[in-house]
Amino acid sequence: MSISFYDASVGSYLQILEGVAGFMDLGRNHAHENGLDLQEIVMTRLREDMMPFHFQVVSTAHHSWGAIQGIQKGEFSPPSFDLDKSFEDLQGLVEEARNGLSGLDRADVDTLAEGNLTFKLGKNEIPFTAKNFVLSFSLPNFYFHATTTYDILRMAGAPIGKMAFLGPMKAGV
Repeated sequence: MSISFYDASVGSYLQILEGVAGFMDLGRNHAHENGLDLQEIVMTRLREDMMPFHFQVVSTAHHSWGAIQGIQKGEFSPPSFDLDKSFEDLQGLVEEARNGLSGLDRADVDTLAEGNLTFKLGKNEIPFTAKNFVLSFSLPNFYFHATTTYDILRMAGAPIGKMAFLGPMKAGV
């Protein structure tokens, strides 16, 4: 069995981003129904040494739509740390990532797999093929930040479970 680069990257991103959009809606509704301050949730961290909710959402979008854009440019860097985002702004960022990825052509994405990309972090530069970047860096980071986004909303009492996280599965034969 083989899997296309599109399915491994864009297909995976879209499934989980759909879940993120859904559980963020549930989290927002839970906050409104229970008098919780959404801006407090935006600034919530699981632990003191971890980045807050807003960074988790920004990173989820950045390691999906931003990863594909980086592959197209041949360069990828961490997202900026912008504290001035509301919960609604963050939902818009997830929607922007979903829309950007949904607009990609499968064949065009598949041709990117063997391209080269450099990950830049300060003075450090790490070379990757696009395929290795997605499989060993982008997807693990994407899942980490999507999961942490989920965990913070769950910690805030949002009525979400694993099925909300998973998004639309590719069930069937």
